[in-house]
Amino acid sequence: MTIIDTFQNLLEQFTVSVLCKGKIPRHVGFILDGNRRYAKKLGASSTQFGHYEGFKQLEKVLDLCMQLGIEAVTVFAFSIENFNRSKEEVDYLMKLFCEAFEGFCDKNALVEKYQIGVRFLGNLDYLPADVREIANKVTERTKHQKKRIFNICCPYTSRDEMTTAIKQTIDQVKQGNISADDITDQTVKNHLFTAGCPPLDILVRTSGEIRLSDFLLWQANDQCQIQFVDCYWPEFSLWKLLPILFEYQIYSDHQKQEQLMSTTG
Repeated sequence: MTIIDTFQNLLEQFTVSVLCKGKIPRHVGFILDGNRRYAKKLGASSTQFGHYEGFKQLEKVLDLCMQLGIEAVTVFAFSIENFNRSKEEVDYLMKLFCEAFEGFCDKNALVEKYQIGVRFLGNLDYLPADVREIANKVTERTKHQKKRIFNICCPYTSRDEMTTAIKQTIDQVKQGNISADDITDQTVKNHLFTAGCPPLDILVRTSGEIRLSDFLLWQANDQCQIQFVDCYWPEFSLWKLLPILFEYQIYSDHQKQEQLMSTTG
């Protein structure tokens, strides 16, 4: 490790310690966008390079979130719509998923250190059998770890999530567990894939695109800070997250002051 690397690490540790003095979001979501454009930007001959770099960066960002004390991290790894991409790209991503997910089974140091429960959100029936098997193995191995949550949305869309939640709610009515009059937004929320997670505080999308692309639409509807960051996912780092967290902390302090003023009248 060079002197520059050592200084960089010390600076990052100091910055994290300062951030931890303020309010930390409990649940952060990431749309991991821009891997293919990152590969093109660097002149790579294949988009596979961008996807590989994106997965490497994912573990770094997850580690950063754990250091900050964030309880739940939810990432959009693969949309159901992504199956419409070329067979070559989809096959490579499935292979990459196998390698990455297998890493969570082999006593992953980060997962063990922070006691992270890894969950796969979405319709796993769409996945090839080998990928689905590994995803189920990771979920089973980490299901007793409750301190932190890492949600991997793969393959996922909000429309599918909400449709599934509504169907499950209807089943509850058919079984006589609840009446139709008992259904509220909380009833549906209890059947979302993210049930059991803290409310979504921040949703980040990289690549400069200003859209949510059918990701966590229900969860992002109330009191969620939505941030569009003008960098590709493999370039995302603490220094891109820093202003987002500062804004969150400033807004939280402002809310606290308003509440205090309203109670003191």
